[in-house]
Amino acid sequence: MQRFLLAVSALLFAGLSTAQTTTPKDWEKIQSSENYIIGMGTADALDDARQMALSDLSGKISTRVESQFNYVMSQQQNGKHMDTNEQMGGIIRSYSAVTLSGVSEYIAKEKPQYVVYRYMKTSELRAMFKRRLELAKKWAREASEREHEGKVGDALQEYYWALALLRSCPDGDLETLDGADGGSMIPTIFSRVKDILGRINIRATQSEREGNQQRVTLDIRYGNLPAVNFNYKYFDGKQYSDTYTAKDGTGEVVLPAGVKLSKLKLHAEYECREEANIHPDLRNVMAETAPVPFQAAILPVDTKGCAMQNDYVMQIAQPSSGATPEPSTSSSTTLDKNGATQMDLSAQEAAAYLPTMQAIEQGVAHRNYDALRSHFTDEGWDMFSKLVTYGDAKLLRSPEVSFQRNRGEVVCRSFPMSFSFRGNRRTFTEDVVFYLNSDHKVCEVAFGLEQAAVNDILCRGDWSEEARQVMVHFLETYKTAYALKRWDYINSIFSNEALIITGSVVKASGQKEIGPAKMQHVKYTRQTKEQYMNSLRRCFASNEYINIHFADNIVRRSHTKPDVYGIQIKQDYFSSTYGDTGYLFLLIDFEHPETPVIHVRTWQPDNDPNIRDGRIGIADFLL
Repeated sequence: MQRFLLAVSALLFAGLSTAQTTTPKDWEKIQSSENYIIGMGTADALDDARQMALSDLSGKISTRVESQFNYVMSQQQNGKHMDTNEQMGGIIRSYSAVTLSGVSEYIAKEKPQYVVYRYMKTSELRAMFKRRLELAKKWAREASEREHEGKVGDALQEYYWALALLRSCPDGDLETLDGADGGSMIPTIFSRVKDILGRINIRATQSEREGNQQRVTLDIRYGNLPAVNFNYKYFDGKQYSDTYTAKDGTGEVVLPAGVKLSKLKLHAEYECREEANIHPDLRNVMAETAPVPFQAAILPVDTKGCAMQNDYVMQIAQPSSGATPEPSTSSSTTLDKNGATQMDLSAQEAAAYLPTMQAIEQGVAHRNYDALRSHFTDEGWDMFSKLVTYGDAKLLRSPEVSFQRNRGEVVCRSFPMSFSFRGNRRTFTEDVVFYLNSDHKVCEVAFGLEQAAVNDILCRGDWSEEARQVMVHFLETYKTAYALKRWDYINSIFSNEALIITGSVVKASGQKEIGPAKMQHVKYTRQTKEQYMNSLRRCFASNEYINIHFADNIVRRSHTKPDVYGIQIKQDYFSSTYGDTGYLFLLIDFEHPETPVIHVRTWQPDNDPNIRDGRIGIADFLL
């Protein structure tokens, strides 16, 4: 017990506010009440007495919390007995930062010796337990939804977060989800995580030698579907690799040349510690308690049929099975199951743009970028140059591209590339999208949305095809602008009178969008456009990279202004110094599609119970 009491005391001491005014009469009532936990310190110096009172208080908090645990969280794991006292120490430390606001002080005596008391209400502990349990239930419910949607990465992350919080609460093993058919949450979550991991299949499709390394392209499936946002790494016998993020089922690993592919195994990354910044309770639990190992997270890689990549040969993707056959000299309209349309270029039309994309393919594959300058406009070249220097940019495999008409331009999808940041041990997979003008030159480059997000928008049959294409184009350009640090572009799309709101911790610096899940602990801070852009400039300057993932997008059109749309998006934000998950809302005017204007931008760390549907949306603003 003693080995973690000092740590608790230090954390409590660091966050205490100035002493509150407590009268002797009030103090008598507090001392005689069973509703308080009290620590006492006596010393010649006031600071020493305060420190002793904190140590005494932290010991009593520790004893109180430990006595409420009716089970031992880690009796046996993988055949190894874990130190229960050490586990309890981590749990206590995870509470300390949360209880600071409830700690008060009473100075009973000053000279010749100071007598100081530190105290807090026992209800603070109960409220803390309840908060964690409710948050665990929320994430478990969301994980179940993500699982049914096939979003394997999000499901693993939220199941594990729920498990981590449950294991930090007394009687956490007795909690059940509302309406659940028997069984407690902890074994249920263990079962669901193991089941998800058991349905993940990984196949190596091709490999390529680069000096003393080999790059292996992976096809990652959840059942028969591409695994979405799946994070993984491998162990080379000495240390774990960078964390890789697959996109729409495509990923890679970079191995030492001597590693035998037949023995390669990947480790599913389900803790997602960067994103855990979303909530202080979760962040503290993850930092202070031991991770939960899952043997099923060690995944074999099927290397049968893995071919050595000798060169890259671009192919044009075949239209989907729902396509309406047309003569090869005319455009064909691809229909999805909901009847939404997307204009595919015919083979003859695509042939005019194919040489440009084939040249880019070879230039990227062999990193001969200078030879590509003639295939870009000035603006397109500026964006492409930033993209290939964004990270250690590599072409994953021979692209199977498609060409669609996008108003006056042609869009080429999808160019699979990986971007790694060795200083931060993170590798992202992106589908790069190229926009070409009538001269067959690239005028814009963007990171594509996930296929599910694209389909989400293109399936809106009640909107015109142009409106759907503009929406996809805007979202891809918007998220890429942050990655490539296009400050001028972002500045141009915000109205000078834009309403910009961020949810932030009351004591936050204002430079990062951090916030706890319980919205009563959050203040919504309104910023002017100038304030937001100045903050963004500092953010760009201080980060090696920024990467944004969009998911769960909900798009609604205004009933009174048909060119105004509200977009609600779940946003996973990664940078070299910070990562989190939250909800973004944009209110955008597309009256002039070539120059969209953002009138409102809000960010919130979690659903707000005081807002309809929990998320800020178009109905919350007067147009």
